[in-house]
Amino acid sequence: MADLHDPPLPWSTRLWFAFACFFRVLFDPQFAARAWRAREAIAALPPTERAEPRQLERDRAGGAPAAPEAGAAARGEPEPAPQAAPVVSSALQLLSLLQREGRLVDFLEQDIASFGDADVGVAARMVHEGCRKALRSHAKLAPVRREDEGAKVTLEAGYNPSEVKLIGNVSGTAPYRGVLRHRGWRADELSLPTPVAGHDASVIAPAEVEL
Repeated sequence: MADLHDPPLPWSTRLWFAFACFFRVLFDPQFAARAWRAREAIAALPPTERAEPRQLERDRAGGAPAAPEAGAAARGEPEPAPQAAPVVSSALQLLSLLQREGRLVDFLEQDIASFGDADVGVAARMVHEGCRKALRSHAKLAPVRREDEGAKVTLEAGYNPSEVKLIGNVSGTAPYRGVLRHRGWRADELSLPTPVAGHDASVIAPAEVEL
């Protein structure tokens, strides 16, 4: 299970990861089972262990937040420049393309609990075809690992943890030897349309009014 103190993922990464997980859960029963077990494990934790990391730190320190460190100005050092807010327009553009070509948002927002498996399968096939077309038209993707899934791999010390996620019984230090369960994906290129002046990226799909 993930460490409660893991740094939060940026919004654009969470958006992409949500898409990837959705289709993986839909079409990969084994992955869906592992995701379900992880969800149940988190739900079974006591409420205190599901709290935000900062709240946990305050609780362990006796309920009081830690005193802030002296500022850089007080130490005679220049104040660090504030970090720029993450740009989400590209992610919204990609979401808009997936909606336009594959009706992805319509599919995700639709209540499919009352639909039969055959109906869901037909809809998923159409969404998959459209979203795949949009993705391949605007992004060049490549697997992170070149080995076949199921192959035995060795991760030497100094491997990039942003490229490889360790799952299962993780203990000790590198080198790690295990089985490749998913090759991962990286975006080598991303080519999105240039927005026109006055374009509102937050509008994923405009409402349609027939006259």
